[in-house]
Amino acid sequence: MANRKSNSQHLATISLMIMAAGFLLTLPLQPSIWKMILQGGFEAGLVGGLADWFAVTALFRHPMGLPIPHTALLPKNRSKIIDKIISMLENDWLTMASIRGKINTFQFSEKLFSLIDREIHSPAVKTNTVSVIQHLIAKFDVTKWAPVLEKELKSQLKHLELKSLLPMLIDQIKARNYDEKSLDFVLNEVDEWAKKDSTKYRLGGMAVSMIENIKADGIMQFALRSFSNLINEEKLGNIIQTLILKGIDSFRDPYNPNRQNLLHHIHQKLESLKADGKIYDELEQLKTHIIDNWEAEARIVDFLSQTQEKIIAFVDKPNFYDDFVLPTIQDSLNELKRDKEKMEQLEGWMKEHISSFVENNHSRIGQLVRENLDKLETKTLIHMIETNVGKDLQWIRVNGAVCGFLIGLALAGIKIFF
Repeated sequence: MANRKSNSQHLATISLMIMAAGFLLTLPLQPSIWKMILQGGFEAGLVGGLADWFAVTALFRHPMGLPIPHTALLPKNRSKIIDKIISMLENDWLTMASIRGKINTFQFSEKLFSLIDREIHSPAVKTNTVSVIQHLIAKFDVTKWAPVLEKELKSQLKHLELKSLLPMLIDQIKARNYDEKSLDFVLNEVDEWAKKDSTKYRLGGMAVSMIENIKADGIMQFALRSFSNLINEEKLGNIIQTLILKGIDSFRDPYNPNRQNLLHHIHQKLESLKADGKIYDELEQLKTHIIDNWEAEARIVDFLSQTQEKIIAFVDKPNFYDDFVLPTIQDSLNELKRDKEKMEQLEGWMKEHISSFVENNHSRIGQLVRENLDKLETKTLIHMIETNVGKDLQWIRVNGAVCGFLIGLALAGIKIFF
């Protein structure tokens, strides 16, 4: 731009020098018609070139440094010029009506969706989206939410109806044969206990002690003493142990009537529990006591912390964005695009907010221009204007010299003619 301005300035100077040289060269010529015509043309061209040079120079500075009135117009009227520029910008070029009209011609939703469709596949968006998700998950303070979750969990547990759970539990016990399994477990435990030698001696000792403590008179007392002399703790314990083991074996037989009767009795007891109000009251009190004394906050914090770490690690997997985030975004966008009513609402919402933003900040356009212009020194501002429009201004000088020359020729010819 500076080179173009310099070239046009040189051309203007050359044109002025040509007019001056032509005028000087015609002075010593012998009087003739052609001399008068050429001299008049060069004289008028010189006057026109000088006049336009003065006018162009007077816009930016004092010609030849002389403080001539009504020159250096831009430096003297800087504030007025800036005010006029801002006024034209706000009131003529960028009015609210023109901006709002231009906003209404745009289809922001289409451009927005087109931009999203193009950018969601880019590596930068993928990396930034995953980083944002991880950051949000990491910022989740589990210690603040643990008491809330504990309170809600306890509230839900207290409202849990045991009247619907206990019958279900009893039915499952029968359906899964837990009663028989429990009985077999008890029998196995008793069988292991009864087979021990220590159990045999303990049972024998208990039996001998009981026999010795029996109070009897006469023949009965004599019989008991005779029996105790015939048998010792080991023998008596062995007898009792054998009886217990045989009893256990008989109860293990699924077809044994005693086992069947015992299981039937257990079934009846279980069924009776379904309608036992005292059981429900006791269970409710037990449930309330357990819930009230349950310190769950620390466990919830541990659970949430572990879950948080697992989610962050899961989000960090290479296929997380492509398999989870991207399909969700695309499905949501496609669903929104198919809903014309929502699209119209979105378009209207965007235009309304953009127009509102522009309206609230319309005055800042002028303020921004003024602030930027005020930052510039007068010399810098004049140099910028002269650099950008100087080419055209220099052509005014060239045109002034050429037009003056032609007009001078015409006037000299008319003068000779008359």
